[in-house]
Amino acid sequence: MGEEFADVVIVGGGIAGLATALALKRVGINGVLVLEKADELRATGSALTLFPNAWRALNALGVAHKLAPLYPPIQRGSVTLISSGVTLPLSVPGDNDGNGMGVRCVHRKALLQALADELPSRTIRFGCHVASIETLSDSSFALIRLGDGSSIKTKVLIGCDGVNSVVAQWLGLSAPVLAGRLAVRGLASYGGHGHKLGHEALQFVGDGLKGGIVPVNDHELYWFLTYKSTPQEVELVGQPELIRKSVAEKTAEKFPTKFSEIIRNTDLSTLTLAQLKLRCPWDLIFRDLTRGNVAVAGDGMHPMTPDLGQGGCSALEDAIFLGRNLGEAFQRNNFDGSSVEESLKKYARERKWRAAGLISASYFSGWIQGHNGWFVQLVRDKLLSKIFYSRGVRSLDYDCGELPVVSSG
Repeated sequence: MGEEFADVVIVGGGIAGLATALALKRVGINGVLVLEKADELRATGSALTLFPNAWRALNALGVAHKLAPLYPPIQRGSVTLISSGVTLPLSVPGDNDGNGMGVRCVHRKALLQALADELPSRTIRFGCHVASIETLSDSSFALIRLGDGSSIKTKVLIGCDGVNSVVAQWLGLSAPVLAGRLAVRGLASYGGHGHKLGHEALQFVGDGLKGGIVPVNDHELYWFLTYKSTPQEVELVGQPELIRKSVAEKTAEKFPTKFSEIIRNTDLSTLTLAQLKLRCPWDLIFRDLTRGNVAVAGDGMHPMTPDLGQGGCSALEDAIFLGRNLGEAFQRNNFDGSSVEESLKKYARERKWRAAGLISASYFSGWIQGHNGWFVQLVRDKLLSKIFYSRGVRSLDYDCGELPVVSSG
């Protein structure tokens, strides 16, 4: 089959891939092709919480205004320590943070669609399986061979292909490791007068469990539960009825009755169970995150546990940094010479320490909140209750900056 050409090829049509494509469009790069292996826009999970850092990125991309009116901001939060029964206030950034967006829980599919709607037609190509990657002799082009025998030549290749990234593997990054925990996520729907929880997010931690409830709107609640992984639990993947039964049994005596009600109201089609994975932080710090004109972003670069809610948020940050650096290279000399390699190296330098920090903080947060023992309990209940819960969310109030303005001349 024939060979085609694109200025930029992005592998993966998830949050990172679509946001990066849009960032490149905003800086004047139009020859972008997104390769997605699924046959349509696919959201892994029903919803996600977007913190101020994500809303700043979405504002820079020009889509925040499309989503914000659909999802009310979280106004309050609390965390209940299961071992002691103590409930503590959880600091939640207000409407003055994140370009006035605060913290909101949104449908993943709506986020993907908002990004995709801003892209030129035929930017996303579905049903594409990447078979191999190679760099050509002069290293100024990458060649992607697809499963159907076709190939694409490109000046820039960005891997946004998730936790098990083919591009990250080609770059020589170590495979993500298991965190030793499982995560169940679901979306509960209420008719009539709604769920009556208002706009308050609730968390419950301790005794090996961490659960949470986050309002999406007046009639839908996003919820999650993480706990220690066992072979028996892993076998439940893809069996929503059994997953719901298992979660109900785990939380019946330790969580409030509201949680049991939410489980009963969960649409089984939204219920997922997955093993949590992360990339070792030192892999980002000490290994090369780019090679020539190839780089990674999103879960392809920094898979992390969901304990700080930063998987999707940090992927949106990546897109802004890629757009800014590649946009400057494109405006300077249309990707000629060594400009692409230099811009990707700069992107990696700017992102690796923050990504490594988020991975570490997320893992530590999940570990200490879910483990027992007198020392761990002391640290969690006495120290983290005063420091982490009151200040932790503020550390996510990160500003990724703006995209450069493209000259009309």
